[in-house]
Amino acid sequence: MTIKVALAGAGAFGIKHLDGIKNIDGVEVVSLISRDLEKTREVADKYGIPHVTTDLADSLAIKEVDAVILCTPTQMHAAQTRACLEAGKHVQVEIPLCDVLKEGQDVLALQQQTGKVAMVGHTRRFNPSHQYVHNKIQAGEFNIQQMDVQTYFFRRTNMNALGQPRSWTDHLLWHHAAHTVDLFAYQAGSPIVKANAIQGPIHKDLGIAMDMSIQLQAANGAICTLSLSFNNDGPLGTFFRYIGDTATYIARYDDLVQSHSKGAEEAVDVSQVAVSMNGIELQDREFFAAIREGREPNSSIAQVMPCYEVLHQLEQQLNG
Repeated sequence: MTIKVALAGAGAFGIKHLDGIKNIDGVEVVSLISRDLEKTREVADKYGIPHVTTDLADSLAIKEVDAVILCTPTQMHAAQTRACLEAGKHVQVEIPLCDVLKEGQDVLALQQQTGKVAMVGHTRRFNPSHQYVHNKIQAGEFNIQQMDVQTYFFRRTNMNALGQPRSWTDHLLWHHAAHTVDLFAYQAGSPIVKANAIQGPIHKDLGIAMDMSIQLQAANGAICTLSLSFNNDGPLGTFFRYIGDTATYIARYDDLVQSHSKGAEEAVDVSQVAVSMNGIELQDREFFAAIREGREPNSSIAQVMPCYEVLHQLEQQLNG
């Protein structure tokens, strides 16, 4: 059976999903939704997608569509996920599920009612570098004592990952911190019981904090220190240092090294961890496998909801 997919959002991330899906058998993208019809047509022609529209409802009305992938602005995620579930479609929504906790909780309640597969794009769970560390933890060979994470961008104007102006404002807490808050609890294998945050000045035009610092502690005692910035003038991206009881690992994108006390870094081969080195493709493979097998996916809405509860607590602290 071919899984027929509608994809919403033909921007930087939507294209990453389209590139990943090309490598997955038995899946066909049949509808593409984005706000600029001309640009959407261009992308659809390139990937051989027959149907284009600017309205998600048009795609949800297509009977043959089994599943939807949402790569749309954060503020639309919860409502669009609900719309997909209400239309009887499986859904994968890019991170974050929501930027208001109550909206995320409502989506979870609806998912549990419909029984449809619903997952959130917490890509770090799928990146081979982090999977390698996860496998070591699962095997009892490594336990996290501390994670030290830096999420750094240079984004003083409202641009997307392709350097194009974007129509919405990104957010350090609800989007970028969500990756690490979820990954820390997932890798520690223990829920977060303490969380603190402080933020720098609010940007006069964007109306958001451009710098933030977050501390976390899991129930098992492991700690995490997360630094985030939109002011950092390179290098860009997120860098993870796993300090454990038996080793220290540093993950930079999909590269993983083991760090030694004399300052040497030894490359770790993660090419055999999964069938691809592409975290987005692996995320999509999990989504489609869960649909075929009728099971809960890794990174399901239920599994990531504790992350959003922590983000909500942190937001209240910052606003207090």
